[in-house]
Amino acid sequence: MLQLSASRRDLRFNFPARTSRGALAVHTAWYLHLHDAADPARQAGLGEAAPLAGLSPDHGPGFAAEVAALCARFNAAGYAEFDAAGAPALVGPGRPSLVFALETAALDWAGGGRRQLYANAFAAGQAGLPINGLVWMGDAAFMRQQIEEKLAAGYRCLKLKIGGLDFATELEILAEIRAVAGPDQLVLRVDANGAFAPAEALAKLAQLARFDLHSIEQPVATGQWGALAEVCRHSPVPVALDEELIGLETPAQQAALLAAVRPAYLVLKPTLLGGHAATHRWVAQAEAHGLGWWMTSALESNIGLNAVAQLTGEFAVGTFAQGLGTGQLYHNNVGAPLRIATGHLHYDPAGPWETP
Repeated sequence: MLQLSASRRDLRFNFPARTSRGALAVHTAWYLHLHDAADPARQAGLGEAAPLAGLSPDHGPGFAAEVAALCARFNAAGYAEFDAAGAPALVGPGRPSLVFALETAALDWAGGGRRQLYANAFAAGQAGLPINGLVWMGDAAFMRQQIEEKLAAGYRCLKLKIGGLDFATELEILAEIRAVAGPDQLVLRVDANGAFAPAEALAKLAQLARFDLHSIEQPVATGQWGALAEVCRHSPVPVALDEELIGLETPAQQAALLAAVRPAYLVLKPTLLGGHAATHRWVAQAEAHGLGWWMTSALESNIGLNAVAQLTGEFAVGTFAQGLGTGQLYHNNVGAPLRIATGHLHYDPAGPWETP
């Protein structure tokens, strides 16, 4: 009989991770362990639930109880086998990170507990995934230091968090980057995390446009579809939706958003959107509406990052950079055979994994 248990790790950042919503020093991850009590020699399937404060619908003081209740429901059901497709119904609505974790654990269990979730070139260690270098908010010196390090490491795409410094300083930093690397050498993305007021957004976007930006994520706060549609219609910088997608679980809700707002891109975070199958549905929506998209991790440890990356490997992303460069954020991350080289994430399926 299959059993589900859980463990917890408080992930500690190597630096205060700042966005326009505030700074993070610790991020808690819960790990679901799917195993067979009658076959203790078989490796457990592992999945990660790491909801984000202020973003994830399932983040809150009651999350530990939610994890325990899910394990109890699973164990009471007496499963001899469990398919990942059954995760949403067992977990229930409004708990996207738990669906992601249970799906991942089930996929891992089906693959023999080897963290091998899919049979694609990335998961087999045959090809890397292009990723953007993430430049976190901080004072100007800290941001410049990160930029220099990312450029030296061979990244061809950088993403900057903006909205936390004086806007003039952020423009200066972007100008410095473009003085070193033009748009033919370096793709630049920015993420405002909803920092712009609707009344000022287009004026700020006009100033940002001179730096030949690829896109801006979530320029205004969520829940303002009319204002967001106006920004998307007139912005000289292509707009990508990120936080706006959270909580829209049905195809009808998703299609209504995309038809009303008409963004250029979607940023897909499986932890926030409800897992593997839910992310596949968002990709289908993007393609049906003629939109671009890319996949992004959401500050998970390496268990979750590996799952998102292997899911990404199911799609033909080509040279389009994905947001999968978060594996170096924590000084107590889960040990994993993931590495970054010249702006690409690579996986070694024969490498060792730590069990959290």
